[in-house]
Amino acid sequence: MSSLILRGTRLGLCLIAGAGLVACSAFNSASHSVADIITPYKISVQQGNFVSKEQVEALRPGMSREQVSAILGTPLLTDMFHADRWDYVFTLNRPGVPPQERRLTVFFKNGVLESFKGDEMPTEAEFVASLSSGRKPGKAPPLQASPESLKKYPPPPPPDDSLAQYSTPLPTSYPPLDAPAR
Repeated sequence: MSSLILRGTRLGLCLIAGAGLVACSAFNSASHSVADIITPYKISVQQGNFVSKEQVEALRPGMSREQVSAILGTPLLTDMFHADRWDYVFTLNRPGVPPQERRLTVFFKNGVLESFKGDEMPTEAEFVASLSSGRKPGKAPPLQASPESLKKYPPPPPPDDSLAQYSTPLPTSYPPLDAPAR
């Protein structure tokens, strides 16, 4: 009896293996591979603040740290050993697109902006244009309903006033938020 079960198990495994080989050969004959169809999701990774050409042009020697921070945002790198230096580093890695990296270093002296140097920054419009995925957008459907198309939907029901008897009126005055001083 056990040899009959063992023989049936072997036969079942052989049939499954054969079906798998047939499926793989049919799949390969269509000149597709699993890698062409199944690809892992790759995320975009952005680090740092994007600094535009317009922001760099707004910097003037003599500005305070607060003014520089208001224009450029928080620096990605500050060094306790170089307290008069802020580094703005921006990196963007997206699948299928060459990585972007830009650097700007701001130098302070006695708490005011002395100088800055860095890469040539793109304008905001150039940066936004560089973010396109390369795919052409499809035609968007019209987003308005004609009176004829609205006729196929039933009208909304009138508001239900039967719940009005259960609602409580709002108070006309509220207690003070702060406790009175003693």
